[in-house]
Amino acid sequence: MKKRAADTAGKPEPLAQTRLRQFAGYEMKMAYLLIHEDMTRILKPTGLRIVTFSALGIVVENPDISQTQLSHALQIERSGVVVIVDELENADLISRNKVEGDRRSYALRATLKGRNLWSRTEKMVHEHEDGILSGLTPAERETLKALLGRIIEDNRKS
Repeated sequence: MKKRAADTAGKPEPLAQTRLRQFAGYEMKMAYLLIHEDMTRILKPTGLRIVTFSALGIVVENPDISQTQLSHALQIERSGVVVIVDELENADLISRNKVEGDRRSYALRATLKGRNLWSRTEKMVHEHEDGILSGLTPAERETLKALLGRIIEDNRKS
């Protein structure tokens, strides 16, 4: 079998992927990887990771949410949420408050610092999405979000 030649920039020639690219799941994965890489770059200066950005957004929007509710919203194990909550609390972005009548439960609330960081970061992420989706018209962006939302909702019912 012959080796593929590298182009002049030192990057290997792209491989054929038509067999995989026929699948919507593969296309979504490839798009996700591009978005994830860029999002990680955008969030780095804020000190947030994608998962802590997501958790902070949920806590900002849902004051006094429990860690269990947060784990369901993020679709991760409750033990994983504890680490995320610790990280956000140590950065003074959220507070963990005791729930009256339930010694094992905590109500999570964004601090002023957390709400301010969320506002600044939300703008950055909008700019990130504008860049990554710049090849789509506004109508196509709405269609994309609607179709992805339908996939999510249709499969949550199953």
